[in-house]
Amino acid sequence: MNSRLIFLPLAGIAIAGGPAYATVYLSVEQAQAVLFPGATVQPQPRTLTEEQVKAIEHASGVHVLTKQLKVWRVSAGGWFIVDEVVGKHEYIPFALALDDKGAVKGVEILEYREAYGGQIRDPEWQKQFLGKDASAKLQLGKSIRNISGATLSCKHITDGVERLLVTYELVLKQSGR
Repeated sequence: MNSRLIFLPLAGIAIAGGPAYATVYLSVEQAQAVLFPGATVQPQPRTLTEEQVKAIEHASGVHVLTKQLKVWRVSAGGWFIVDEVVGKHEYIPFALALDDKGAVKGVEILEYREAYGGQIRDPEWQKQFLGKDASAKLQLGKSIRNISGATLSCKHITDGVERLLVTYELVLKQSGR
């Protein structure tokens, strides 16, 4: 009987962390095909300077996680960017499609590793970003609605899109018309 008393609390600890999920929804190439059907994309990776990082952070109000930009120029005009944000505990890789004027053409969640919050893949939620550009100043609860149970994922994707819109305005716009 004593062994049961010791075993049960340990079992409770093991379960307390909750289940771990990891789902890959789209590869980078699949996201490119979904967001820019029939177009070709040319990789144009960039490394942000310290000054660019500071300017992006100041203008967006969002921390830049990496100086390395994963960017592709699209033959039909526009940009395809792959980035990631921190969810509650894990990174959320996502793709952002911008038209030739820097407005959002689409958002795709590439992978989701959290136990909760996957509702950010809902096309209706993602539609809120369409047509937004750097002048929109995206904010969860104001210009972008929240999803109950996915607040951190919603906030961080919103912040990530805001940061990339500012990155387009300050870094990519001048190099890509």
